[in-house]
Amino acid sequence: MVSKLQETPGAQSLRRSLAVLRLLAEHHETGLGVSDVVAMAGLERSTAHRMMAVLAEEHFAERDERTRRYRLGLEAMRLGFASLKRAPLVANYQAIVQRLARISEDTVFLLARQGDYTVCLLRLDGRAPSRIFSTNVGDIRPIGIGVGGMAMLATVSDEEIERIYLRHAPAFQAAGLGREAMARNVAKTRRLGYCEMADTVTSNVAGVGAVIPHQGSAFAAVSIASSKSRLSLARRAELGQLLLRTLTAA
Repeated sequence: MVSKLQETPGAQSLRRSLAVLRLLAEHHETGLGVSDVVAMAGLERSTAHRMMAVLAEEHFAERDERTRRYRLGLEAMRLGFASLKRAPLVANYQAIVQRLARISEDTVFLLARQGDYTVCLLRLDGRAPSRIFSTNVGDIRPIGIGVGGMAMLATVSDEEIERIYLRHAPAFQAAGLGREAMARNVAKTRRLGYCEMADTVTSNVAGVGAVIPHQGSAFAAVSIASSKSRLSLARRAELGQLLLRTLTAA
């Protein structure tokens, strides 16, 4: 931490904004109201209002219209993604993704969780002629949309799943994941140990995904996707077991 004697003159407003971003990161799951920001950051209420409004306008924060609480926004997530490009996660699992792409001959993805979202960190195409164009490196979508995201979502509590669903209901519904479909897929994923779905992000595309073993809620997953005609239900079961064996042994 920079001491008071070393603080750059004239940077008080920027320092306050950074402090608020840190608070949003620490309380991303539950969100913060303006009163919380006032109390935690020691700001005047009018200053906190202006600061949160600007952060929301610039998409570094997002406001839940139902609860009026703020969380990190997509631009903050993108900054996190920029740092993850050279993260140990990619270096540690690149060889595994390559091996899975070679064995399956399909497209394999490495995904990481950032708050309510998943971000694609790595994509490798196998030799199969089918190519999946719906997900590329850097793409961000609500956790639960896509097999890797659903595998991660299934590791959290039902209460947290409900909160995430309410925050992103239109996106889930557009992917064919209403409440009942979401509950069915979460239950099936917990039972199998991996997720298998078809026709969610893109019609006629199927995939399987499994989390990278970790204590607590999952922070990353690997998924395999191809055309639905290539990934029959039996083939998805075979690849699901392959994912579990490979990631457990990693």
